[in-house]
Amino acid sequence: MTVNTIGASEVHVDAEGFLTQYDEWSEDLARQLAAQIGIGLTNVHLNVIRILREDYLATGETATIRRISALTLIPVKDLFALFPGKPGKKMAYIAGLPKPRGCV
Repeated sequence: MTVNTIGASEVHVDAEGFLTQYDEWSEDLARQLAAQIGIGLTNVHLNVIRILREDYLATGETATIRRISALTLIPVKDLFALFPGKPGKKMAYIAGLPKPRGCV
């Protein structure tokens, strides 16, 4: 496990840069992580991220994009617009959670 400095925070990350310690995350850190991948967080983004983190605590697993869509009532195509490219992977990265199962 590697320790990276992001802004003023030192965080533990895996080989792909995903946070490995749930409690090291903050919304300020989320903004910095999002900026690193070219996403400017809005309240809609943050709402999705908060729901994703709550679901992770409840299930112990990072939700898939379909589950996130069901939890947030945001259509999958809109999640792709919010988090372009690989939305599941990007949401997990910003939320400080492990990469969802099945993501490459």
